[in-house]
Amino acid sequence: MEQFSVFEVPASEPLASRMRPASLDEFAGQTHLIGEGKILRKMIENDNISSMIFWGPPGVGKTTLARIIAKQTKSEFITFSAVTSGIKEIKKVMEDADSNKRLGIKTIVFVDEIHRFNKAQQDAFLPFVEKGSIVLIGATTENPSFEVNNALLSRCRVFVLKELTSDEIMGLLKRALTDKRGFGKEKVNISEDNLKMIAGFANGDARIALTALDMIVINGDTDEEGNINISDGTVEECLTKKTLLYDKNGEEHYNIISALHKSMRNSDPDAAVYWLSRMLEAGEDPIYLARRICRFASEDIGLADTNALNVAVNVYHACHFIGMPECSVHLAEAVIYMSLAPKSNACYKAYTFASGDARKMLAEPVPLVIRNAPTKLMQELDYGKGYQYAHDTEDKLTNMECMPPSLKGKTYYYPTTQGNEIKFKDRLEMIKKWKKEHAAKREKE
Repeated sequence: MEQFSVFEVPASEPLASRMRPASLDEFAGQTHLIGEGKILRKMIENDNISSMIFWGPPGVGKTTLARIIAKQTKSEFITFSAVTSGIKEIKKVMEDADSNKRLGIKTIVFVDEIHRFNKAQQDAFLPFVEKGSIVLIGATTENPSFEVNNALLSRCRVFVLKELTSDEIMGLLKRALTDKRGFGKEKVNISEDNLKMIAGFANGDARIALTALDMIVINGDTDEEGNINISDGTVEECLTKKTLLYDKNGEEHYNIISALHKSMRNSDPDAAVYWLSRMLEAGEDPIYLARRICRFASEDIGLADTNALNVAVNVYHACHFIGMPECSVHLAEAVIYMSLAPKSNACYKAYTFASGDARKMLAEPVPLVIRNAPTKLMQELDYGKGYQYAHDTEDKLTNMECMPPSLKGKTYYYPTTQGNEIKFKDRLEMIKKWKKEHAAKREKE
C-alpha cells in the first residue's frame, strides 16, 4: 500500500514517468470516455465520481487516469498491491478513510491489477464502497466479469480503455522530444520514419513507446555542438533489446511470440522451446504465454487433436497455481505437445468465413422453426412450428433447415484429413449424405 501526493514526480524517474499526464487535456487516447462531453469527463468535471473499474491493455493510462481523477477532485490517493496488501492492512486504511469522510476528506483507493486480489481481499473493500467511505478505482487487464467478485463488480461502473492508435503514440513521442519534462532541453535529431517505427513497435502501449524512446536517445550519438543524432541502426538495435520486447499483453506480431507460434505450427519442438525460453528468461508473464497456447490449440490444431485444448487449459491453470519459475516446465510441455500434434485450421477458417457473413447480415431473421415459443402469442405467430426433435428420430437426424433462407446450403466448415479430424470429416459426409437421401425421399412422397 502506498500513500502519496499525486503531484510528486521525482527527477530520477524514467521518461515514461516524467511524461505522465497531469491533466485530462494532456491525456492521450480514450476520447470515447474523456473527450469533450463524454461520460467519464463529465463525471470528473462535475466531481461526481463513483467506484469504477478500468479494463484495458497495459500502457493505456489506467493508473494515470486514476491519479488525474484524484488530483482534479482534490482527493487523497491511496494505492494497493495484491502482493503486499493483507486483509488487516486494507481494513485499517478503510477505517481511516471512513474517519476522513466525516471530516470532509475524500479518499480514492486505486487497486492496480485488481484481478490478482483474492476473494477475501476484494470483500474487504465491499462495506466501505457500499457506504461511500471510499471511491474504489480498480485497474485490470482481465475481463472483470470473471476476475472481480460479483458483489463488488455490481457496485462499480466498468469503463473499457482501448489501446492507443499509432497517431496517438506519435503525438506522445513528439511531445516527449519538446517538453522540458522529457528531452525539451536538448536537441534530438530523429527522423519521422524512426518515430513511426517506435510507434508501431509499441503496439498501442504508451509506456513501451516512451521507454523505447528513452533508450534510443540515451544510445544516440552526441556531436560537438551537443546535438543528439539518432541513426536508423541505433533505433533498430534498441528495438531488439529483450527488455522492451516483452509485455504480458503483447500481440502475435511481436517477433518472438510470432516465432513461437510459427515454430509450433511448423511442428518444430526444439525451436518452440527455444523461443519460449527466450521470452520467459526476459520476464514474460507465463499467463500471457499460456493464453496464447490456448488460442493456438484451437486455431492451428482444432479437431485434429481434441486433447490439445485440454493440455493448453491445464497448463494455463498450472501457471496460475504455481507461477514462475516452476511453471516453465508446464509451458515447455505444452509447446512441445502443440508442436507434435497434427495440425488443422479448419475451425479457425470456419469461424472466419461465418463471421464475414454475420457482419454483413446482422439483421437476418432466425427461421421460425428453430425459435423458442414460451408464450401463447409466440405459438400463435408460428414460433417453433414444425420443429423436429432429433433425439426422437431413429437416426438422431432431421432435415430441418437451421440456416436463414439467404444462406441455405452455405458451407463454412471444411474438415481436413489430419489426425482425429478425419473422423469428423467422415461423420459430416455421412450426415450430408443422409440429409440428401431423405430430402429426395420426401420429394417423391
